[in-house]
Amino acid sequence: MNSDAAGDAAGDPILLENTDGVLAVTLNRPHRKNAITVPMWAELAEVFSGARGNPDVRAVLITGAGGDFCSGADLAADTRSERPPVHQLTAMARVSDAALALHRLDCPTLAAVDGVAVGAGMNLALHCDLVVCSERARFSEIFARRGLTIDFGGSWILPRLVGVQKAKELALLADIIEAGTAREMGLVNRVVPHGELMDLAWSWARRLAAAPPIAIQMTKRLLTNSLSSTLDEALENEGMAQTVNFGTRDTAEAIVAWQEGREPRFEGR
Repeated sequence: MNSDAAGDAAGDPILLENTDGVLAVTLNRPHRKNAITVPMWAELAEVFSGARGNPDVRAVLITGAGGDFCSGADLAADTRSERPPVHQLTAMARVSDAALALHRLDCPTLAAVDGVAVGAGMNLALHCDLVVCSERARFSEIFARRGLTIDFGGSWILPRLVGVQKAKELALLADIIEAGTAREMGLVNRVVPHGELMDLAWSWARRLAAAPPIAIQMTKRLLTNSLSSTLDEALENEGMAQTVNFGTRDTAEAIVAWQEGREPRFEGR
């Protein structure tokens, strides 16, 4: 893994672990509230790209170490994390590469948010298919407070989640949003007590990993593309996807398991 040139006493700035088909991606710079440096953006893009189409990765779980999710880009470290320093346009290309690689993942993705998720850290969470958070989580499109414009695809994902007017409120005022408010706005799926967050996140992630991969991937794609599709296109795509399903072993296994009164064992074939 890349090492943070600014120094990380805690070790690798990004930790990876694959358990039962769940790739856990942990941002590991707790002393900086898991702020992301330029090299880390490049590594995240590599991790997400590598997980795409990997049969050993059936779900991706993103979280942060030390009680926070992510405080966004580490603006201080980014001025000294590479020698020679990269141009800002190059740095932003790495941010965009990571956002695109996450968006293009075919398997389901889940963010487990504790503490702060602000700026690009908030949008990193929102680009996941599902978001669960603790009651102590706090969200903010904090860019305007830093003299910056929204990034990591926030201008694309935020209006799709909350509508254009509410997205403008969040981005222009840059308020701190508590967990309950985020849930009411539709930014997160579930809010739980702090001590229950990772149990819920892993429970959901394992359920996703145990689901039929081909069907889940196509359902994710159908829903992601829904806002740019006509009803005719959606119905046609659904028909093609369902036809693919009926040709898989997983659908046959699901039917047999239902008849036998047991849980199906899906293999992605």
